[in-house]
Amino acid sequence: MEILRLVLLLSLISVSLAEIRTTVIRSDSRPIIPIDEFGFTHTGRLELNVSAISLSNPNVDRSKVGFFLVTRESWLHVLQQLEDSDVTCVLESQLVKRVYTFNSLALSNPDSFGSLYVETDSDQYTLVLANCYEDLKLSMKVHSAMYNLDGKSRQRDYLSAGRTVLPRVYFLLAMVYCFLSVFWVVILYRKRLTVFRIHLFMLAVVLLKALNLLCEAEDKSYIKRTGSAHGWDVIFYIFSFLKGITLFTLIVLIGTGWSFLKPYLQDREKKVLIIVIPLQVVANVAQVVIDETSPFAQDWLTWKQLFLLVDVVCCCAVLFPIVWSIKNLREAARSDGKAAVNLMKLTLFRHYYVVVICYIYFTRVVVYALETITSYRYLWTSVVAAELATLAFYVFTAYKFQPQPHNPYFAIDDDEEEAAVEQLKLEDEFEL
Repeated sequence: MEILRLVLLLSLISVSLAEIRTTVIRSDSRPIIPIDEFGFTHTGRLELNVSAISLSNPNVDRSKVGFFLVTRESWLHVLQQLEDSDVTCVLESQLVKRVYTFNSLALSNPDSFGSLYVETDSDQYTLVLANCYEDLKLSMKVHSAMYNLDGKSRQRDYLSAGRTVLPRVYFLLAMVYCFLSVFWVVILYRKRLTVFRIHLFMLAVVLLKALNLLCEAEDKSYIKRTGSAHGWDVIFYIFSFLKGITLFTLIVLIGTGWSFLKPYLQDREKKVLIIVIPLQVVANVAQVVIDETSPFAQDWLTWKQLFLLVDVVCCCAVLFPIVWSIKNLREAARSDGKAAVNLMKLTLFRHYYVVVICYIYFTRVVVYALETITSYRYLWTSVVAAELATLAFYVFTAYKFQPQPHNPYFAIDDDEEEAAVEQLKLEDEFEL
């Protein structure tokens, strides 16, 4: 069952950022204990330092206890070998790369060792501790560092092969959002007579996104050089938290027509914000735990599922105010001709509603699928796809809700009002 669990994890979990990790194992009798995952180039290195080694039975054959590297594809074949009894211990398989077995421990120092493993075959590998005895309990402290040597400089690159370009990607995107912020300020200044509070809020959202990407670029650059994110990760998480809250809040405010259609929020719309903001707090806590722990930690998958659940709930919650607004104005338009004007505006809001759904679907489903099927060398493409989708969503929102006197979202003349009434009649006949 533990082996099957590892297969499930390998199929669901993407490559980690592979910081230098310290894993503490206490009285663990699992036959397979995954430690970390990394994408190596032909200059890959694995530094393994293990201390406080303790076996519940020190008299066993220690050649059947040790560390190995395995690719996802090879692991499936190893499973088949175990099922067919071609091998009795995973360390005996020729499909795995043995890093260190405990029979190599020095007699003078049997409770610790240090090892440097050179990996020249480019691929995505999982570092695993194997225990081929059912009742043997292992305890130890594992300090692992996986990295690639970068070009002629031979500097260490602690980012996985498929993510080493991320610092540059995030920095370029941050510059794009900075440019958009300046451009939006110019628009607000030129159209200052038609600027609403929502436009200033939109500026704040873009600025926070730019700062978030800038901090993420520096965070990943720091990991790339040192293998540790400490120092920049706190600032990154703060801006990530603020960016998430302001984005969801902006969607709710736009969907309800706040500021340019009405200067207030109804009680149930306020309740949506009261629900979404605490959920974003929970989601950000889960994200911190996910990023700061190994993908094979005991509670990592639980936190991952919690994050996905909260994220889906937030995405669904921000859609309700748009639906409520369309429904209320539609009912009012049946008895009030002027309400047909607002109906026309909310009909246009439906376009925004569709775009929001497409944005949520693409960034939560399509990007995840892309990350799953993409080669480990090109995992950065899923990040680019998600960020470009977000950029397109921001640009669309700014374009549709820009401050101008004749914006169809803000004003409709008499002819358009009559057209709205006719459209309402046609929709009623269609429903009948």
